[in-house]
Parts: sequence; C-alpha cells; structure tokens
Amino acid sequence: MATRRLEAERTKEAPVRAGGDGKFTLDEVKALVQVLEGTDVTSLRWDRNGQKIVIRRGQPMPLAPLVHAPAPAPMAAPPALAAVPSAAPAAAAAPAPKPEAKPGTIVTSPFVGTFYRSPSPDAPPFVEVGSSVKQGQALCIIEAMKLMNEIESEASGTIVDILVENGKSVEFGQKLFKLKKG
Repeated sequence: MATRRLEAERTKEAPVRAGGDGKFTLDEVKALVQVLEGTDVTSLRWDRNGQKIVIRRGQPMPLAPLVHAPAPAPMAAPPALAAVPSAAPAAAAAPAPKPEAKPGTIVTSPFVGTFYRSPSPDAPPFVEVGSSVKQGQALCIIEAMKLMNEIESEASGTIVDILVENGKSVEFGQKLFKLKKG
C-alpha cells in the first residue's frame, strides 16, 4: 500500500534526475524526503554509482541493548583497620527499627490494579476509619484488567487506618487497610 502511494506521489512531481556526474544532489535528496513525507515509509536506502543515501523517519533505533553488570561485592576491611575505633558511635550508624504505632491485622492487595473505596463514583465508601467490619464484608474494589474485584475483610474488627488513596494504583501485596481485631 505504501508503494502505491509512493508511486502516485512520484508521478505528481517532477522526476528526480541525477547530477551530471551520476551523484545525488542536494535538490534530489530534498525531493526524496518530500516524497516520503506523505507515506508510511519509515526507512529508505538507495545506492547509485557507489553513493549511498539512507533516510529514516520516526523514532531512532536503539544502538545496542543495555547490559547492567552486577555491583561489585563489598570488600572486607583489613584486620589492622578493623580494630581502629570509629568517631561516630555504632548505634547512630544503624537506627533501630520503629515498632508499629498501631498493632492490628493488615489487609493487603491480592493483585495489581486500581484501588476504589466505593462501588461507584457517586456512592459512599464501603468503609471509613472507625467502621466496624465483619469477616467477609467488602472493604473496597480493585479494578484489574477491566474487572471489578471486591476485596473482603479477612477478620472481624474495626478499621484503624486506610493506607491507599482512592483511584490510586496498587501493587501485589501492598497494604490497603489496618484492622484492630475485636
């Protein structure tokens, strides 16, 4: 199909003629580019009397795939240097992990998708912070591959925290809700 369009456009314009020495002239190259503009052709290669012309349109082709080398393994300090005390205390170098502020059951996303707190944009949310829920009760909807999937509570309790904003993408295993059993 692109060939037919190319031939049709070529007949509309003056034919491309070689220079006196058989080499491409600037006007000829411009004419080739102009003919290609209205077509689906993305690449043209032409050899004439040892002179080559290559015309490409669109995204440039990647030169080579990138290969990432693994990071070098950390080297152990020599024994003489390891015995030298550091100026900073060791406790400041590695802070202790914080205990969770609110204990409870975590409800996580079973798959990747979009998180919705209500069944439709004009409907109220399934749950709010402080809502009492029963095991099996719908907490939210996750849209995945154009399917709406209700996510149900795994335990009875009270919603302590909603960890995702409405309409945001969620990943597999991402925390959605925090429940306090009871």
